Amino acid sequence: MWLYLVAFVGLYYLLRWYRERQVVSHLRDKFVFITGCDSGFGNLLARQLDARGLRVLAACLTEKGAEQLRRQTSDRLETVTLDITKTESIAAATQWVKEHVGDRGLWGLVNNAGIIKRVSLCEWLSIDDSMDILKVNLIGVIQVTLSMLPLVRRARGRIVNVSSILGRIASFAGVYCVSKFGVEAFSDILRRELRHFGVKISIVEPGYFRTGMTNLTQSLEGVKQSWEKAPKHIKETYGQQYFDAFYNIVKEGLLSCSTNLNLVTDCMEHALTSVHPRTRYSAGWDAKFFFIPLSYLPTSLADYILTRSWPKPAQAV
Repeated sequence: MWLYLVAFVGLYYLLRWYRERQVVSHLRDKFVFITGCDSGFGNLLARQLDARGLRVLAACLTEKGAEQLRRQTSDRLETVTLDITKTESIAAATQWVKEHVGDRGLWGLVNNAGIIKRVSLCEWLSIDDSMDILKVNLIGVIQVTLSMLPLVRRARGRIVNVSSILGRIASFAGVYCVSKFGVEAFSDILRRELRHFGVKISIVEPGYFRTGMTNLTQSLEGVKQSWEKAPKHIKETYGQQYFDAFYNIVKEGLLSCSTNLNLVTDCMEHALTSVHPRTRYSAGWDAKFFFIPLSYLPTSLADYILTRSWPKPAQAV
């Protein structure tokens, strides 16, 4: 009985491996638009796809980021400045892409741009900071996607949305998790709505990686600022000891972030170049072997595992 089961599972993974290694033809003729290319995953992916011969259209928030990227890549790669929180900027970028791709359409759209703003508890984060996170990580993704969608549909192409493992199980960083759960839901419904148009949607769920967004100094400074700006009654509720312990937990987590960004960009590249891309890619050992299994446990057990090392607030009951 067990032998048959092992053989069946082995055959399944062998067939999946064979299907997933089939590569789309004529990649050098295909255009891919990537947001958030100033640094991190977007920057590495742009260089990675450019080296493979694809026609990369890289969107950067700043001209400085765009200039640095152009110096590292071939003449095939072209850049545009884009602020995904501004409708007029998205419209201008869409027109720019349309002029480049012409009747061929846009093969790949990678929604990579994102922010975490400040790592803190929900109560410590101001409404303005929360709205900034949602505007970039969720509303911006939706607006860019819907603006570019006619071009992607024309090419029967791919949309790759960068979520997070925190979009599968909310364990940290408050509103950031909310935004990533939203990306997951948007991607799921979009995949079902577009299945008859030949457009394939993939979600990439990175674990903890060291990028500009998880810069140790800036992130820890953000934790301090959130605490300092919190109302007096919130500080009294949690207490200084709670903050000190929370600060150290954040610091330990940031120090343990993986530096191998290729684990993420390889997933993105596969989603764009494989004949049979996956619906979801979990990138990083922490994502695969801790957070994903944890997400399938009973909620009460997952809650215990995630919070067992958290400090106790000063006014806890």
